[in-house]
Amino acid sequence: IAAVLGCALGFGVQQLLAQGLTEFIAVELPRPSWLPVAQGMLLAFVLLLGFALPPLMRLKRVPALRVLRRDLGGPQESQVLSYGAAIVILASLILWQAGSLKLGAYVLGGFAGAGLAFAAVSYGALRLSAAAGSLGGVAWRYGLANLRRRARQSTVQILALALGLTAILLLTVTHGDLLKTWRARMPADAPNRFILNIQPDQREPLAGFFREHGLPPVAGYPMVRGRLMAINSVEVSAENYSEARTRRLVEREFNLSYMDELPSHNRVSAGHWFSSSDRASGAVSVEEGIARTLSIKLGDRLTWSVGGQEFTAPVTSIRRLDWDSMRVNFFVIATPPLLERYPTSYIASFYLSGSHGAVMNQLTQAFPNLTIVDMSLVLRQALAVMDRVVEAVQLVFLFALAAGLLVLYAALLATEDERVREAALMRALGASRKQVAAAQRVEFIAIGLVAGTLAAAGA
Repeated sequence: IAAVLGCALGFGVQQLLAQGLTEFIAVELPRPSWLPVAQGMLLAFVLLLGFALPPLMRLKRVPALRVLRRDLGGPQESQVLSYGAAIVILASLILWQAGSLKLGAYVLGGFAGAGLAFAAVSYGALRLSAAAGSLGGVAWRYGLANLRRRARQSTVQILALALGLTAILLLTVTHGDLLKTWRARMPADAPNRFILNIQPDQREPLAGFFREHGLPPVAGYPMVRGRLMAINSVEVSAENYSEARTRRLVEREFNLSYMDELPSHNRVSAGHWFSSSDRASGAVSVEEGIARTLSIKLGDRLTWSVGGQEFTAPVTSIRRLDWDSMRVNFFVIATPPLLERYPTSYIASFYLSGSHGAVMNQLTQAFPNLTIVDMSLVLRQALAVMDRVVEAVQLVFLFALAAGLLVLYAALLATEDERVREAALMRALGASRKQVAAAQRVEFIAIGLVAGTLAAAGA
């Protein structure tokens, strides 16, 4: 029943998320399939059987007299074997859901490492709790003594609480971080306009136009169209690559540029920027993402076709670009002697506040051949989409929060029977209801303090 209700709730939330994104998606979303429902049901039953079946199987070997005489005890078989199978099942489910052996191994390794560290710290804290209990009253002494007397069970309880709280704290920190980090990385004056097709003889008149209208100067970057023909004399062909994006990259022309100095928003991650000998003999610098996609390495010789002519140059550096800066970036930059003899246009980016919007009309009239791209509209649309994504993550976070609360509740229920027996014994020996309640509060405060501290450190 719980699995069916959970799947129905998930289906309803999915419909809400889909409706919230319809204004941003031009195509009709595919109908939800039954596969996630089957996966959810399977997960629920596998976890249930993995953790509930071992104690149920042991019930067959419990003597009937144990109902009357608790001192007979239960079956003495090891629980390691019983719960070992459950842990293996849980690990297999994590690897399956991760969809990647490497990612699943990271998650399992993180849980295992955190579990061992949490267990060691909590067990040590419980063993040392007697000293703290002597500083308080009867309730403190008895409550902490209970924890120390049940050190193993309390350690397991703290471990479950700490791991659950760690997950909740992690989600709390990260669920709103997606949009906040992106906004923080983008400067307030990030370029929001691009000018394309600037001809060489228009650079100075364009700079004069910006000065006349009180706008900040723009830096134009040369741009030359070229096609990648070969890597180390091996012809580049779309048939050599399986990914669709890579095939499109090698089938089209690249926007190449040339310059002597490394742009301020670029960083050399491998190799070195152009030296004097590189400028004399010719060299190229490649962005690290495209280098990884096309399997280009330092020292590889790339053959380019520009304006019907070909040239070959070695790769002397791999660059990391700050794409969030909204500045002009190029996949490939060459030394000036290689490209400056070819037909060149220029591209520039700049920031324009809302009060200067009318200036763009004057710019278009003064330079009708220029193409002006207004990125502010695109950025607003992107921010709106990101807001919706954060809302979707928050919805998923509520599910995780509910699951975490169930884990915490289950951890407290694990020792409920024993606490009830202890409370009855204390009352029989003359303790007041207030003293019993105070002792139990001390236990919970200590468990929560240790588990919360561990969870905060882990998160």
